[in-house]
Amino acid sequence: MNVSLESPTQPEVVALIAELDAYQDTLYPPESRHALEVAALALPQVLFAVARTPEGEAIGCGAIVRDGECGELKRMYVRPSHRGRGVADAVLALLEAHALAAGCGEVMLETGPYQPSALAFYARHGYARRGPFGGYRDDPLSVFMSKSLGRR
Repeated sequence: MNVSLESPTQPEVVALIAELDAYQDTLYPPESRHALEVAALALPQVLFAVARTPEGEAIGCGAIVRDGECGELKRMYVRPSHRGRGVADAVLALLEAHALAAGCGEVMLETGPYQPSALAFYARHGYARRGPFGGYRDDPLSVFMSKSLGRR
């Protein structure tokens, strides 16, 4: 497996994001979904990582949107057939390392209560529950978490 920062606008990556959207559509109503569109993921302040098989197939992705010393984790997804193999761990590690190198000392995220595997994954990686941040409002279908990466 190879994980690197790439453009989210590549057709196979757009398809991966569409899979994530289709999955999210089965769990949450539109007003409780806070996804970024592909165009927003391509902005300069966004670190976007893609995991690929040795053959080059895109199997996972994630992003951190940088805002000064903070970042927001977005669009973490691994194809179901590749879960449990460390793909998400590798994507998150790469994103956190690049965010820290870019001056982000804290990463926050919003996810949902109907994704217990995601909640357990983030907790395993040191993310702790917190209240809403940024423009988010308190919502029973949102779980907010954050992690200190330390300072450069």
